[in-house]
Amino acid sequence: MPTSSLRNTLLTALVALAFGFLGAAIWSYAGLADNRTRAYLLANPDMLPQMVEAYEAQEAQKRLANMGDSVFDPFPGVVLGNPQGSKVLVEFTDYNCPYCEASLKDVTRLVAEDPDLKVVVREWPIFEGSDTASRMALAAGLQGKYDAFHKAMFRLGDVRAAAAEAGLDMARAEADAASDAVSTEIARNLELARSLGFSGTPAWIAGGTPFGGAVGYDKLKAAIDADSAG
Repeated sequence: MPTSSLRNTLLTALVALAFGFLGAAIWSYAGLADNRTRAYLLANPDMLPQMVEAYEAQEAQKRLANMGDSVFDPFPGVVLGNPQGSKVLVEFTDYNCPYCEASLKDVTRLVAEDPDLKVVVREWPIFEGSDTASRMALAAGLQGKYDAFHKAMFRLGDVRAAAAEAGLDMARAEADAASDAVSTEIARNLELARSLGFSGTPAWIAGGTPFGGAVGYDKLKAAIDADSAG
């Protein structure tokens, strides 16, 4: 179910529950408590979205726990920062996503500030025309030039120009981009994203919690720090 549909469903259920529409028997034992609950929620309507957000986070953590470590295993070379770093941030990205482009500066800053940070990038081409760029990015990883291609692709918006700037062996890159290994990786990332309940890019895993959106530097850093503190 899409995130927006889930959110609407949960909001409806929570409102109904709070106002006693989902089983009068549950609330009949304490009409006074029901009235107080109603009054409190009317006075604090922001509580319902917070409850939904907490529920979604809890469910996402459960899904992540059931997946094991597969989502943290990078495709060869498709890592930013320190490949051996003990702090890990996972990013699902698409080169035609403006929010992914906007988030690049946050990821770049995090990597520059923390030499122990490993950013596992999962190429997830969901926009029209993104598949070619994602395939070339994975091919760049196989040549140890993912970082250069990744940044050039966002800046230039042209696959061949980004590949040339990154210094790729084009014959090898084109062969790798069309390979079964790259096709399998893209299909795998799609399945991982769906399993985690992601509805778009960018999407992240940090601090043991999956979350989506261009959340900004502060939230990413806080999640990474919480993970390392734990």
